[in-house]
Amino acid sequence: MTTEFSSFKLLEKPVNEFTKLPGIGSKTALRLVLYLLNQKTEKVEQFGNTFIEMKNNIKLCQICNNISDTEVCRICSDVNRNDELICVTENVKDVLAIENTGQYFGMYHVLGGIISPINGVGPSDLKIDQLERRVEKSNTKEVILALSTTMEGDTTNYYIYRKLSKYKTVVSIIARGVAFGDELEYTDDFTLGRSIKNRISFEQTLQL
Repeated sequence: MTTEFSSFKLLEKPVNEFTKLPGIGSKTALRLVLYLLNQKTEKVEQFGNTFIEMKNNIKLCQICNNISDTEVCRICSDVNRNDELICVTENVKDVLAIENTGQYFGMYHVLGGIISPINGVGPSDLKIDQLERRVEKSNTKEVILALSTTMEGDTTNYYIYRKLSKYKTVVSIIARGVAFGDELEYTDDFTLGRSIKNRISFEQTLQL
């Protein structure tokens, strides 16, 4: 840490921890640490305990792999959701992004990543087999592929399409309102919502 406070080890340590967070530089980290330093002890303890409680109690839904504080998440247990639809996402952040659009009322399946040979991620590293078992054993009528519009995302889409082709389930893909190379979490709610509503059959994309 290259600041005038670097000689203070008790200050340097929490600053270094904050800089490990995405988007947090040393100056921002220092401001956060100094803010906490000026708070009452019980407030700082509450701040820290909140994260410990989150880490200890939040788990993955047994059905869809979304984060949850119970064995089955609130979406999977909601009787008002359409259980004939499954939207496949790369991660939990994409579930939150789609939920924010207010345009989708089905179920989800979080893969935990996308196929990326260059990063050593293959199909067996993802929750694709679990998705296939869900389709096989449920009344799923449509699987919506909502992965990032990258080469890796397209590869994963095709792999899933091939895996599910033996079932009487429609496999669709979000419309290309989301530009190629875009991450879903950075797409605005209107564009993302429109892309989901205007989804097309994946088989149709193979003919383009």
